[in-house]
Amino acid sequence: MGALYTVGSRVFEAGFKAMAVDLRSSGHHHLPASGPAVLATNHIGYLDFCFVMLAPPRPRREVRFLARREFFELAVVGPALRELGQIPVDVHGDARAAAADATDALERGEIIGVHPEGTISPSFVPRRGKSGAVRLADSVEAPIVPAAIWGSQRLLTKGRQPRPPRGVTVMVRYGEPFRPISRTGAARTREVMERITSLLDDLQRAYPQRPGPPPNDWWLPAHLGGSAPTPEEAEELLRTQDELRRQRRRDELAS
Repeated sequence: MGALYTVGSRVFEAGFKAMAVDLRSSGHHHLPASGPAVLATNHIGYLDFCFVMLAPPRPRREVRFLARREFFELAVVGPALRELGQIPVDVHGDARAAAADATDALERGEIIGVHPEGTISPSFVPRRGKSGAVRLADSVEAPIVPAAIWGSQRLLTKGRQPRPPRGVTVMVRYGEPFRPISRTGAARTREVMERITSLLDDLQRAYPQRPGPPPNDWWLPAHLGGSAPTPEEAEELLRTQDELRRQRRRDELAS
């Protein structure tokens, strides 16, 4: 990717600067200096992938995230995603092409970024993970690097109007690379999500900014005293949205 990756990253970095985002990151030494790896992180906002892949310091390894196909159709964002070499996924269709592209990249020694939850968690609490991250890592015997992000939901997330405030702190933490040891795919995925959740707990405790009174505490999880939906309420919202998307997809294929 090289020069194209640099161009794409500049688009997002210019946006960070315009919004005076305070991007902080730690644990960079856990990212392998070479060879394949699967970078698995929680998902709380639409911009998570770019914060995780572009967090300082430099130099940094290039990361190719799996992202919804619809994002590649957006003005400005779509071209930037292509320049960054991100991989489009037909979430409600056939995802095999994306999996094949990701596997090819790992075999070339690249880093693939994945949100194991599959979609943004409206509760901002990690959802049950899907097995894709584990299967990708297993396919080339690559380590999984767990990571967590916090604060990005305040900028652009599911179900909220895009009115991001200036000066938001976004924190990213990378964990120690590991290979799950459980026997089943479900148990191995739980290992990944447990590590992500532990990193996220650390970030939430260290986060320097606090919400105002309701409704300004919408971005804080219910178990931390905020007014975000509970995990149960969030799952119901996602079930309704998924059915609407599947119906739209069926209508597209039928037309």
